[in-house]
Amino acid sequence: MADYRQQIESRRTFAIISHPDAGKTTLTEKLLLYGGAIQQAGSVKGKQSARHAVSDWMEIEKQRGISVTSSVLQFNYAGKCVNILDTPGHQDFSEDTYRTLMAADSAVMVIDAAKGVEAQTIKLFKVCTLRHIPIFTFVNKMDREARDPLELMEEIEQVLGIETYPMNWPIGCGKQFKGVFDRSSRNILAFQSDGRANGVKMVDKIETPLGDPALDELITAPLHAQLTEDVELLDGAGMDFDLEAVRCGRLSPVFFGSALTNFGVEPFLKEFLRLSAPPLARSSQDGPVDPCSEEFSGFIFKIQANMNKAHRDRIAFMRICSGRFQRGMEVNHVQGGRKIKLAQSTQLMAQDRALVEEAYAGDIVGLFDPGVFSIGDTLYTGKEKIQFEGIPTFAPEHFARVTQVDTMKRKQFVKGMEQIAQEGAIQIFRELGGGMEEVIVGVVGVLQFEVLEYRLKNEYNVDIRMQTLPYEHIRWIDNEGLDPKTLDLTSDTKSVEDMKGGRLLLFTTPWAINWAEQHNEGLQLSEVRQNA
Repeated sequence: MADYRQQIESRRTFAIISHPDAGKTTLTEKLLLYGGAIQQAGSVKGKQSARHAVSDWMEIEKQRGISVTSSVLQFNYAGKCVNILDTPGHQDFSEDTYRTLMAADSAVMVIDAAKGVEAQTIKLFKVCTLRHIPIFTFVNKMDREARDPLELMEEIEQVLGIETYPMNWPIGCGKQFKGVFDRSSRNILAFQSDGRANGVKMVDKIETPLGDPALDELITAPLHAQLTEDVELLDGAGMDFDLEAVRCGRLSPVFFGSALTNFGVEPFLKEFLRLSAPPLARSSQDGPVDPCSEEFSGFIFKIQANMNKAHRDRIAFMRICSGRFQRGMEVNHVQGGRKIKLAQSTQLMAQDRALVEEAYAGDIVGLFDPGVFSIGDTLYTGKEKIQFEGIPTFAPEHFARVTQVDTMKRKQFVKGMEQIAQEGAIQIFRELGGGMEEVIVGVVGVLQFEVLEYRLKNEYNVDIRMQTLPYEHIRWIDNEGLDPKTLDLTSDTKSVEDMKGGRLLLFTTPWAINWAEQHNEGLQLSEVRQNA
């Protein structure tokens, strides 16, 4: 039992979030490098790097240099088993990121030192605060020209509304970047770049007190004076470090570094593992579920089809919430209302996979999905029924009518559309009582239309026609048994149904929504549908 508890307490599961181009995927790669999980890091847009990032596995991600899907990566470091969830930074894929954050116990927020807090960072940060998960901040790209660090800290506090505590402090930036001062050990970590994108010499640790004349030579006299002043200010005016506040998501420890040149990544990883919490209790409909409970439980937070084009497979990603998972075990599938055997299970390094014999609370396991799972499904063992809270479906903001060019490929078109919809990347709506020959697709961001077209062509060999539609708002009808045809609506409002038979209305303006609510007494509309 002690070993079982130890296994669970050694787990650390976190998501990496940021605005596009802040260096999130590069940081992920460097963390994997330290964990010995990969031999050579590839940056997303490396000029001197011919490799593509491990976590960007989809062909379209390699071409565009952005992350479109969330990758799941695992490695061991210093006695801890680390699960990283790398998320898309691009706002058009924020729904995938939201679902991924549901599976994480903490988040690492990457901020570009030159740009500070950006729009997508704010959006993703709000999701973290909804769940009160700890947030660690890595201020990246210090080897380029950057904003004043005090100004950056103030911006994080004001814009995001979270207290900050700098764990280290930068000495200069850009060509003048000399390293960081570690506040707890009072040592200086000196930075030396060899000029190449992915290379940096092993960092020197210099144990010299501030004010020592030898530092003038190492970091230059002006930077030494500036550092002494900054550190006095931080020690004098700054608050004490409060681990409890970090674990409640009220205080964010801040680290400065440069992921591309490998500087400050390992000290960050060590501190993160020391400060972050092991798997936490999860809310279910009958109260919290203890991760160290004897009974196994978990939920599906993501589905991905065709991770391996040769096999045309479908993987359901499951976050284990309690107990131990063993390959071949029989579990109760709440939403399916039956028992199922989890025979094929994999652990993933993006699209590379290995069979998993056992895993513990906190781990992410990929299950082979013959089409039985949906996002938000709960799996458990034991007599006591467990059902975790559903993961909400976001309301799409862009709509298009999609038809196949070659009607002979109807079967491939339907299969492709259904599989991509089940992943949660798009939502499909049909005319009331209509078939799948012509559908309306709703997405959160327009770039998802491009991905849909690309994947249907690439994975299912289907060409499509797409006609954008003027709708911008969607509402689910909550009244059971209500026929939308009986409603008094504006002429530009459309009634459709989703894949589960739910009735919806598509509106072009907020005015049309008000009209529907005012002219139909008792009509109940909702923006979000829980995948319970």
